[in-house]
Amino acid sequence: MREILQKFEPQFAELEKRLADPDIMKDIAAYRTLMQERAHLEPIMDAFHALTTLENQIADAQVMIKEESDQEMIAMAEQEIEELKAEHERIEQESKMLLVPPDPMEGKNIIMEIRAGTGGEEAALFAADLFRMYSHFAEGNRWKIEIMSMNETGIGGFKEIIFSISGKDVYGNLRWESGVHRVQRVPETESGGRIHTSAVTVAVLPEAEETDIEIRQEDLKVDVMRSGGPGGQSVNTTDSAVRMTHLPTGLVVICQDEKSQIKNKAKALRVLRSRLYEIEEEKKAKERADNRKSQVGSGDRSERIRTYNFPQNRLTDHRINLTLYKLELIMAGQLEEVVDALKMAAGEEALKELQ
Repeated sequence: MREILQKFEPQFAELEKRLADPDIMKDIAAYRTLMQERAHLEPIMDAFHALTTLENQIADAQVMIKEESDQEMIAMAEQEIEELKAEHERIEQESKMLLVPPDPMEGKNIIMEIRAGTGGEEAALFAADLFRMYSHFAEGNRWKIEIMSMNETGIGGFKEIIFSISGKDVYGNLRWESGVHRVQRVPETESGGRIHTSAVTVAVLPEAEETDIEIRQEDLKVDVMRSGGPGGQSVNTTDSAVRMTHLPTGLVVICQDEKSQIKNKAKALRVLRSRLYEIEEEKKAKERADNRKSQVGSGDRSERIRTYNFPQNRLTDHRINLTLYKLELIMAGQLEEVVDALKMAAGEEALKELQ
């Protein structure tokens, strides 16, 4: 691992040299890009220096064992070697996650879309469960959630819910959640006690800024209508709901949760901009990947990525063969172990490419 990390040393040295150039400060965009590269490379260099120091200390302790005749001193040196090797192993494991190449969308907030798939009312109920799971995870990370649009069912489920999550490292932690989430459990609507299998689709869209993608007014068709479904006092009384259609692509976004037509239009535009941005980034990603499929999934929302088996209290992530028997805790928002495992798998894949 140390030798692999060392390969980044010339790149880091060149980066430091460029950042020291006074002229680079005049180009804000270039300076920001270089600082992002530095943020990725600096912990790699820190890990390289830490591993180098540990290996030198282990070598010194091994020399002392060979030259020392005092059994007590030998025992102390052997104990020290064990501790140094354990620390070496820990840093090596952590370094795998550091090797994941920085994503161009790293640091962005996200818009998450959860839609009920096969399974009818039970799928809608599970969509609501997933929304609560991500909400609790967001709360634990001090992220902010804002509901953009939702289509509720009569018994507390969601046919669809779209919401934004903003905060530190949101995309970096939730980027692998896109895909089909399958649930196996006895539905609340089932009187015979039979286990049903339903599915919910999750999409994670990096939230686009106005500068990321241009949307021309002439490419938009905006229709206003009265809000429908469960809601507050304003529902079915004012034309506040907005349906926005992007004519070149045919993408349609509907927002009706705000009482204000202006606010619904602003939210619809945010969702539309992020969907268009995702389409553009997917094209670029396919070109970069050169038909090489990632171990942790392509991000395709049609890919079945995970199974939630409630009778067995089991979660299985099919992309990395991860199985955890703590589904109750995960549904309560304790997603850290799953997220870290996905990061580790991505790091191991990056490591293979460097070897």
